[in-house]
Amino acid sequence: MKSNMAKKKKDFGIEKTLKKLGIKEENKGVSVGGKFFASGKTIESYSPTDGKLIAKVKCGNQKDYDKVVEAAKEAFKTFRLMPAPKRGEIVRQFGNKLREYKEDLGKLVSYEMGKSLQEGLGEVQEMIDICDFAVGLSRQLHGFTMHSERLAHRMYEQYHPMGIVGVISAFNFPVAVWSWNTALAWICGNVTIWKPSEKTPLCAIACQNIIAEVLKENNLPEGISGLIVGDATLGERLVDDKNIPLISFTGSTNVGRKVGVKVAERFGKSILELGGNNAIIITENADLDMSIIGAVFGAVGTAGQRCTSTRRLIIHESVYEEVKQRLVKAYGQLKIGNPLDESNHVGPLIDTDAVKQYENAIAKCKKEGGNFVVEGEVLSGKGYESGCYVKPCIAEVQNQFEIVQHETFAPILYLMKYQNLEDAIEMQNDVPQGLSSAIMTQNLREAELFLSHAGSDCGIANVNIGTSGAEIGGAFGGEKETGGGRESGSDVWKYYMRRQTNTINYSKELPLAQGIKFDI
Repeated sequence: MKSNMAKKKKDFGIEKTLKKLGIKEENKGVSVGGKFFASGKTIESYSPTDGKLIAKVKCGNQKDYDKVVEAAKEAFKTFRLMPAPKRGEIVRQFGNKLREYKEDLGKLVSYEMGKSLQEGLGEVQEMIDICDFAVGLSRQLHGFTMHSERLAHRMYEQYHPMGIVGVISAFNFPVAVWSWNTALAWICGNVTIWKPSEKTPLCAIACQNIIAEVLKENNLPEGISGLIVGDATLGERLVDDKNIPLISFTGSTNVGRKVGVKVAERFGKSILELGGNNAIIITENADLDMSIIGAVFGAVGTAGQRCTSTRRLIIHESVYEEVKQRLVKAYGQLKIGNPLDESNHVGPLIDTDAVKQYENAIAKCKKEGGNFVVEGEVLSGKGYESGCYVKPCIAEVQNQFEIVQHETFAPILYLMKYQNLEDAIEMQNDVPQGLSSAIMTQNLREAELFLSHAGSDCGIANVNIGTSGAEIGGAFGGEKETGGGRESGSDVWKYYMRRQTNTINYSKELPLAQGIKFDI
């Protein structure tokens, strides 16, 4: 690995960025549109990039939560009656605002979360893309018609807004996941309340400042977009609240399991986006140049903190040694440092707790017999003062190792061999999670087997691309302990609406279904 910290310290214009996004030294973390308030404790947001305090945020409490919910309930009464294409126009304007703020918001994402500037900008672009998608979708919230068995009757299905959608998001995509949910929720006629991660509150406040401009310019109820920064008790309020018919939760499998149960107990709906343990199968027929690029970016992008990060490489025995050698060489060329410096490949982990998890995973892997071909370590010295920088590492393992069966949010890549493709697919599927998967091959039969009923059991299955970097046009989500939820594109909008079947009798009789006779 190469240290890229010896360069003269650069001024990345953070203070200017914060000012443009409306971030102050002390901020209120609860808002209804552009009205900010908060009565809870104060938290501090430190950048994992340099360990410096970015700003303080006053969190919400239970009374603040009640205010946000009441405002959302009132806003819904108005917003649901606005024609869907008109709601789409609001989302279009939001997308245009994001274009104006793309550079600054992307930089804040990079600085507060630690992902590379390119990835930060890409995350904001994803927000813009989902807005564009939602605008067109606002004219296509179609129902379905069917023939009735009864004379002079018409049957159809239609979709109605649900109400308040609660969005609980994670630190690793501090703005994109919220936008996936809100863009669709809004065009469907819903209003939203966002509970972001306490680790990235400033990104959320910046987004709320941007959408507040759109709501004000269109004279719309500010309760359409609510925000509440706070601890887990506020997330629990959202999950338990019967006023919130739909909860979209992104986070760990352990917490997601509890969320799913709680929401189901009150007969609410939930969209769960939980852990991933994603594998790439590299066959003997793979383009190895392409495979190495896909594997390395998948493993070290966002410092291994994507739910779609590549955790496992399942490599055919005939190319195993060559792939391993190429990976070691590629890892030796990685530059680790400030993510705002675009010459760096890998930034920091989110905080020192994540660093401890990284160290624990390495220790467990070694204890189980893992052989590290690229050793991991916590980096220190000039430029690494935050204590959050680690060295991406590679270990040869067995798929059944306990540590391999679990997701570790860190740049640790596991290598394993296979002899035939059926065994490789079985290994890939033999983990509790089922989010993303990929196969690298130039062989049509191998690709089609991987995509068949006997192939990958994941929600995402790719051919000749890596496991990370999904586009918004497709439904995003996974199976098994990944939660089963879907967000973003395709027909995911149906999750955000309530379905209704209608039968209209335009005859002068009242025939009953199934030919039942009832005379009085």
